[in-house]
Amino acid sequence: MKRTLLLTAALLSIAASSSFADALLFTVDATPYDNQMARIRPVLTAPSRTFSNRVSLNIVNQWMGELRSIPYGFTAVWKTPAEAQSGAPADCKAKAVALYEKMQANGATNVRLVIGKRTSSSRQTHAWLAWDAQDGSYVLDPTFNWTACTAVQAGKRNYQPLYAYAGRKKFRAASTLFAQN
Repeated sequence: MKRTLLLTAALLSIAASSSFADALLFTVDATPYDNQMARIRPVLTAPSRTFSNRVSLNIVNQWMGELRSIPYGFTAVWKTPAEAQSGAPADCKAKAVALYEKMQANGATNVRLVIGKRTSSSRQTHAWLAWDAQDGSYVLDPTFNWTACTAVQAGKRNYQPLYAYAGRKKFRAASTLFAQN
């Protein structure tokens, strides 16, 4: 029993120090963000509108550039993609959800909306996308970056997930589970 507990603690502590690309995610029924996200739940759960995975890195970078050019402005309420692209300032949540919608509408698969820490020293949470494409794993952060970066380029101490969402699935990062025990 003691040996199993030590092994579990060791595995969770390794996962707690990982970047998103190799983060250990557990499926959960609920997250602390569920009530706040009610307005954008239809975007997250909408089926892909096309059935091909022909989203290229070039088009994703174009979308990121368009969203990055929107002035930043924090709101407590999650904006819909239409509100985010209306010309009014938008925060990380709004920009990430708008990019999620574009990717889903164009057939991208393996895309997750992530809430976590942008850097290991961040005091506030941040939202971005993680995308596992055929040629690698990418961090898509249209709040701070003009283009996608690989998980390796993002670095192990950056983009640390707490929660992730993909369609109707919700995830909690192992580091969050470990911190709460």
